[in-house]
Amino acid sequence: MLSRIPGFRAKLALNSLDGFLVTKEANVAYLCNYPIRDSYLFVTHHRAYLITDFRYTEEARGNIKAVKVVQYKNLFKDIVSLARRLAVKRVGFEAKDLNFAEYTKIKEYLPPKIKLFDTFNLIETLRQIKSPEELSSIREAIRITGLAFTFLKRHIKPGESELRVAGEFERFIRYQGASMSAFNIIAASGPNSSFPHAGVTTRKFRSCDSVLIDIGVEVNGYKSDLTRVFFLDKITHVQRKIYAIIREAQDKAIEAVSPGAELCKIDFASRSFIAKHGYGKCFGHSLGHGVGLEVHEEPSISSKNKSLAQEGMVFTIEPGIYLPGKFGIRIEDMVVVTKKGVEVLSGAINKSI
Repeated sequence: MLSRIPGFRAKLALNSLDGFLVTKEANVAYLCNYPIRDSYLFVTHHRAYLITDFRYTEEARGNIKAVKVVQYKNLFKDIVSLARRLAVKRVGFEAKDLNFAEYTKIKEYLPPKIKLFDTFNLIETLRQIKSPEELSSIREAIRITGLAFTFLKRHIKPGESELRVAGEFERFIRYQGASMSAFNIIAASGPNSSFPHAGVTTRKFRSCDSVLIDIGVEVNGYKSDLTRVFFLDKITHVQRKIYAIIREAQDKAIEAVSPGAELCKIDFASRSFIAKHGYGKCFGHSLGHGVGLEVHEEPSISSKNKSLAQEGMVFTIEPGIYLPGKFGIRIEDMVVVTKKGVEVLSGAINKSI
């Protein structure tokens, strides 16, 4: 597969930069079209260099095209030496990723004629639009996640524990072809499910519990992220009522997705419906987020984001209501913006109670 570096060079010109230091692992992987680890990428208008160490040099040279692989001895000194040799004067860096210690070390070696310029989301904006190849990997990750829900359903019964369900999930997905889980599984039961990002505990499931399962897998570096809620034995009137509100709130948000739609209005379609039913204060997180090489990436589907939906964007729609000390209900699906509207990528995965 070809490098995406040529497409990124237009960003350099728009920002009046001679070169760019890519430090975020997901961005290095995206531009190189290969999931290389612990490596930096230095891009100019005419050349690109992958700066790595002995562990990855051979792998990089065999799998990454359109870059020269450089094995460093002193990482930050060698980066500056490369910049000097290439005669660049204005070098951009990823302000959200390069930490202060690394920035300080680079500045220590940097001559006065080379200036560093902080940037935000230059590569992330490119990553928002998924190619057919990227979508193929995401679809496969979603398919495996659907199988995992079916598999886990048999383990969600009184006496089983959150920890055991998490372990069964990790084992199952690898047999199905996933390289790993996309994030730490959430298997939150009873009152634990009122924590939107609950950690796994040893708590055992009890009769009349609701169990919130939030899982995702990785395929070819690309992630999935889906949530379903399961009920043990009887479903209380309040649980059924809130579940119905969440289902409809999600449907309203999905109906609002189309090319050119403001992302904040997609959030509003769901949030206002939940607020109308008296649970506005119980839904405190964003409606959704982009998914790709990272499980949380651009775009954010929130009340603050006035950006427009674009064809090829992949993101979650995940309204939730959380009642402290009682239970929480969230339904999360992944969608892709299409030329004519929207496709629910996870639409085939059952969410009935």
